[in-house]
Amino acid sequence: MIAEDPLFRKVLVANRGEIALRVMRACRDLGIASVAVYGPGEIDAPHVRYADEAYRIPSEQPIPYLDIDALISVAKESGAEAVHPGYGFLAENAGFARACLEAGIIFVGPPPGAIAAMGDKVKARAVAERAGVPIVPGSAGAVDIAGAQSFAAAYGYPIALKASAGGGGRGFRVAWQESEIEDAYRGASGEAQRYFGDPTVYVERYLDHPRHIEIQVFADSQGHYVSLGERDCSIQRRHQKLIEESPSPAITPEIRKQMGDTACRLAAAVDYLGAGTVEFLFQDGDFYFLEMNTRIQVEHPVTEEITGVDLVAEQLRVAASLPLSFDADIAFRSRGHAIECRINAEDPVHDFRPTPGTISEYRAPAGPGIRVDGAAELGYEILQTYDSLIAKLITWGKDREQALARMRRALSDYQVSGVATSLGFHRAVLADGSFQEGDFDTRFLERHADILDSLSTGASTPLPDSASNEPFVSEDYRVEVNGKRFDVKLYTSEPLVTLSKPANTRRPGGRPQQASARGPAHGRTPLSDGAAAITSPIQGTILSVAVELGQTVKAGDLICVVEAMKMENEITATHDGVIRDLRVAPGETVRIGAPLAVIGEAEQAV
Repeated sequence: MIAEDPLFRKVLVANRGEIALRVMRACRDLGIASVAVYGPGEIDAPHVRYADEAYRIPSEQPIPYLDIDALISVAKESGAEAVHPGYGFLAENAGFARACLEAGIIFVGPPPGAIAAMGDKVKARAVAERAGVPIVPGSAGAVDIAGAQSFAAAYGYPIALKASAGGGGRGFRVAWQESEIEDAYRGASGEAQRYFGDPTVYVERYLDHPRHIEIQVFADSQGHYVSLGERDCSIQRRHQKLIEESPSPAITPEIRKQMGDTACRLAAAVDYLGAGTVEFLFQDGDFYFLEMNTRIQVEHPVTEEITGVDLVAEQLRVAASLPLSFDADIAFRSRGHAIECRINAEDPVHDFRPTPGTISEYRAPAGPGIRVDGAAELGYEILQTYDSLIAKLITWGKDREQALARMRRALSDYQVSGVATSLGFHRAVLADGSFQEGDFDTRFLERHADILDSLSTGASTPLPDSASNEPFVSEDYRVEVNGKRFDVKLYTSEPLVTLSKPANTRRPGGRPQQASARGPAHGRTPLSDGAAAITSPIQGTILSVAVELGQTVKAGDLICVVEAMKMENEITATHDGVIRDLRVAPGETVRIGAPLAVIGEAEQAV
């Protein structure tokens, strides 16, 4: 129903893809005109077509959605009264919120002071401690390598080294013993500098079997702070969430109230406004503050499904100075159970290698209790520049058993071709007995390696480990055998290089994953003179080069790190020898199969 008196006449959505569409749909429900912004190659993107108006971001930055001045300029030109940042990009940037306010534009989110207080993880810990929120033992401030070693000596192993300005699993490494501290520190600090422009790292005791439980909170300008219950986000890889559900199978009503009250107390301590998420680690009956995300979360739909509250519309209401539309008991009036699976353009067969490309077939599931939030469609391009999310698949049921049954049906019905996807992975997780029983924690995939081992190339669209960046060509056939119909898909091209030892993929929360049958393989192309070229398994950007011309290397030594769609992949030497030729430098872009280095025999040294 269109509101007679819209909260705003026009809102600019400073984001793209799925979340931009989600915000625009809420605006349309409320009778608010939406303004889209877009970058290179996105003039016909779904969020651009859906909006009432659209403007190219006047920016020369590699990621235009991070250009504050350009976005403010478009907001003014369009006449937008408010800006909704979505999630990611500038959603938790206090400078952006402040720039909106200084331009006379309402920022749909918390005030800059609250963003700043919670955005610095060291300061956030201090605020939480003053508010009486339990925290994991950790350093009082930034540490160096020696400081991390001293902390470990006092508290024991494992320890977590974390970016002070970080979040989303970035700038996060775990050291399980003293010999791993230096590498963990340099990995966390380096990634923190690249992603957040701040290399500061602090240290915490690492809990080894926690659940990741987050509380959705909301606050209005009238001083009301309300918890809408928890989400269990424990199924993760590289500390990034894959499956979320609400309510958590592990949380009792008593603990739910304790965690909700604690989260609201923290929000009040920073004069919070709007939607926020307080994240906790829950282990052995106790919970500890992890961080607060000062924005709408990717996984917000599961809370919407069990509470009936449109959280994005509520953000707009609060930004317009209206009171919350629900009371403090809403978390205990929730109905049923909801589960979300993030469907990403990643290949789980090859350690979730990102697979940018064009979707050649797309059929989303439907039916009772199924919701799909996404921007993907036939012909949609997954761009290398941005994350790999295709859609969020959400199911609701009267209880967890029904929600799981609907999710299994939805995953079976979901069809995506042209890029590899995580659909097969999700099907495997939902078939696992421990997951069905609700028995899991953040290390579930580490302890259930059989889930990934069970996946075959049939679980997702296979990709070429070749010097070509073209996908395999598939042909569909329908055949009958003894009167029974079968669908058969044939792939007609073959890899152009011989694959060798798979690359290591760096997991931010732990040790680099060693080569395995499902690791992202990089190519070894023999040359006529006995040397061999090491080729890239992915399309991405060179973050660092660990060798130099003439250097002697052994099989397994790090050659370089390639980043693709926010993931870091370590490319290692496939055999002993000497670096005879080095083809890449930091900052350069490489394609699948591109030569990175040539390793020759010792007598071929330059």
